[in-house]
Amino acid sequence: MALVVICGQPCSGKSTAASCLAEALQVVDPKPTVRIIDESSLHLGRNQSYADMTVEKNLRGVLRSEVDRSLSRDNIIIVDSLNNIKGYRYELWCLARASRFRYCVIFCDTEENHCREWNNKRSEMGECSYDTKIFEDLVRRFEKPDSRNRWDSPLFELFPSRDGVKQSSPAISEAVSYLTKKVDSKTRDVRVLQPTIATQNNLSDPLELFQVRAPEANSLYEMDRATQEVINAIVEAQSCGLAGPVNKISLSQHLPTIDIQRTVGLPELRSLRRTFIKLAGQSSLSGPPPPSDAESAKRMFIDYLNRKIGAV
Repeated sequence: MALVVICGQPCSGKSTAASCLAEALQVVDPKPTVRIIDESSLHLGRNQSYADMTVEKNLRGVLRSEVDRSLSRDNIIIVDSLNNIKGYRYELWCLARASRFRYCVIFCDTEENHCREWNNKRSEMGECSYDTKIFEDLVRRFEKPDSRNRWDSPLFELFPSRDGVKQSSPAISEAVSYLTKKVDSKTRDVRVLQPTIATQNNLSDPLELFQVRAPEANSLYEMDRATQEVINAIVEAQSCGLAGPVNKISLSQHLPTIDIQRTVGLPELRSLRRTFIKLAGQSSLSGPPPPSDAESAKRMFIDYLNRKIGAV
């Protein structure tokens, strides 16, 4: 029925927002079945879950797998976790799209100092809190949601430190309306995600579904990020070449050299990037998926650029 991703810094009021949303949904008639998925529901502690990058990556995998197993036509799933990495939010969005679900993000926009203060108070009261080192690392790596991204839209924002969080909060009310509004041919403000050919499949085993969808999400995200890094490198190199056009640009010793004989403007580079990503997506429908690591994606894009604008 719907997938809701709660997003925010550690100790920013996410769990309170998840509880308020779940309670507000129970007032709606007919009452939907609501399930909150978080670390505690999987018997995982906060510090235990974010002790290092490997453990954190495993946590995201476990949460994502649990979300995949729980998606059904009768449920509204609320993912109450940091969800601080935009690539991970994209993976959750892909799960919703493949299941033809509604999807939204609720962002608890709380200032870092307030989050730090709330975490310290929890520690003083003997409640679950983050170790200082883990807390500061998570704050530093947080990637704020942007409503211009498909996987961060629609975005409902809460301001817990300023306004508090309650069932009547505007963002909670708007989210409830979005998640429960009846959709017909005239509905324009509610979007039910539709699977693409690449995500459409007949697999019935949740584990198989996870194994298919997760690599696809990683591949598309890495492709998007890697190609942008190549574009940035070209623009920077050309801006530094004040004496004339830059002929050869090297990103690293492990990647091919970008070999161009003329200055290439940003609009042309963006157009080439869009075409490349589109071609990569189309070819994955009948062949292997795009590369899931950044270096391979960069190598493919550089080869494409050298064919299109390279030296003749």
